[in-house]
Amino acid sequence: MTTLKAESTAIISDVCVKEGDAVSKGAVLLVTELMKMQHEIRAQISGVVQTVHVAPSDEVESGTPLITLVPGEVAAKTSADPDAGRFDLSAYNARMALLDDSARPDAVAKRRAQGGRTARENIADLFDPDSFQEYGALAIAAQRTERPLEELQSRTQGDGIICGIGTVNGRRVAAMVVDYMVMAGTQGYNHHRKMDRLIEVAGREGLPIVLFAEGGGGRPNDYDVAPLMSAWLNVTSFSNFAAHKGPKIGIAHGFCFAGNAALFGVCDIRIATKQSWVGMGGPAMIEGGGLGKVAPNEIGPSDVQVKTGLLDLLLEDEAAATEATKQILGLPRAQAFADVSKERDESLRHIVPSDRKKAYDMRDAVLAVADPGSFLEVGQGFGIGAICGFARVKGRGVGVFANNPLHLGGAIDVDAATKGARFLELCDAWNMPLLTLCDTPGFMVGPDIEEAGQVAQVSRLFVAGARFSQPLVTIILRKGYGLGAMAMAGGGFSRPVYCCAWPTGEVGAMGLEGAVQLGYRDHLTAIEDPKVREAEYTRLVDELYERGSALNAASLLEFDAVIDPKMTRDVIDRALSPDRAIS
Repeated sequence: MTTLKAESTAIISDVCVKEGDAVSKGAVLLVTELMKMQHEIRAQISGVVQTVHVAPSDEVESGTPLITLVPGEVAAKTSADPDAGRFDLSAYNARMALLDDSARPDAVAKRRAQGGRTARENIADLFDPDSFQEYGALAIAAQRTERPLEELQSRTQGDGIICGIGTVNGRRVAAMVVDYMVMAGTQGYNHHRKMDRLIEVAGREGLPIVLFAEGGGGRPNDYDVAPLMSAWLNVTSFSNFAAHKGPKIGIAHGFCFAGNAALFGVCDIRIATKQSWVGMGGPAMIEGGGLGKVAPNEIGPSDVQVKTGLLDLLLEDEAAATEATKQILGLPRAQAFADVSKERDESLRHIVPSDRKKAYDMRDAVLAVADPGSFLEVGQGFGIGAICGFARVKGRGVGVFANNPLHLGGAIDVDAATKGARFLELCDAWNMPLLTLCDTPGFMVGPDIEEAGQVAQVSRLFVAGARFSQPLVTIILRKGYGLGAMAMAGGGFSRPVYCCAWPTGEVGAMGLEGAVQLGYRDHLTAIEDPKVREAEYTRLVDELYERGSALNAASLLEFDAVIDPKMTRDVIDRALSPDRAIS
């Protein structure tokens, strides 16, 4: 026989067995209470209850006999559901079920019929499986004083935004995904509180933030806080998000107005789907301002915003936007790469024609230098005189900034300078090395370009270059003239960690033809015979070309080297390696 005894002073709260009962090891025999806490006393062996020594409400001292068992084999009983009677768990499960898309079948069907995905579908696509940890999932709209709690729980899940942290291809990333199925994506009191919490954690941890922006601005009918906030102009989400130093990538889909547009606008990279409309004010705000009635799809359509420079990438749908985001987030991590063929390296020799007046496509050079399939161009619809994007060179992520000789002969105009300066600032903020491919006759000049603010905008390139703190490699493919070429090299040819030229390179203080016309005007004017004058002009141009040719300029230490184009990828790789050794 085995007698269980009390271990301390207690009150018998409940006796769960009677004499003659067969009990299995681990079964609850009785319950004691001490300091208002209940403790289950379980059988240490299997057997039959011989004697019950106590009854409910008895007070016992340490050592008091409780139950005596006769050891013996007991047939195993079918185990009961361990969660049976756990009302806490059933309430939890019911509450969490309301967060699932299956709890809103009509809203989900409408969303998909309009060509969109749900917020949780976007999260599942972005993050590695089972890695996403949500913050503030149980939040609801601050409207408890006016609406039933059950209604708020079933219709204002998360107060319209899903926030959390997970991994994207192994990299920790934070995300704020607006749920348009909740009050059309408007921003409520708890919506902003959740954002502020996540931004603070992401800032502390140094994490990138991905924002899926969709919907309107502030919600005026959060009754719980309305008496305390007349204008909501002390909301901190906008300044907190703008100040976040980690990469910020925004994805806009559908209608994105007011507050959502402002958050989208401060992102470092802005991606939108073709079914997107982005504007600082929606129809209600426009009409309220006395500006007339407009339909939401008349405000900031994607085909307009891509030309303004707002959109860095315009893609088909949310799936494509998410995939591009994952590609960008993966850039800081070096990847194994397959060596390109010898023929591909050889092709670099033939991209720039030997005839210096013959045009070529700079994108051919970018694609040949980058690892196959790695170049992701941004801002292609704006500032077409500049080619900007992300790529990998021998597995290493780099930013690429190149002139476009098919536009104004490669001259840098207002939009190209604006685009290039912003891209330099982005790469610097993201700690990303930069490759510049130079082929420019300089900054665009003339009365018309000055009306567009040329001086103010092109000067931004010098400011961005002076502040750029990451490794910079500059390669002069053909023309490298004047202030424009200096700006392409971060401020001057001595600025990059390595500055070199292909054999087709040519440099000078200004374009050769202009230099001859300006410097030898009197000399040429004095020649009366037009044929002789033209011949002398050609001779002088050729003379300046020889003086500024890549081989001669390198011999005068204007830059570091002339390289065989087929060695370009190796040169970049060595320049960006930790020891920056160039052989």
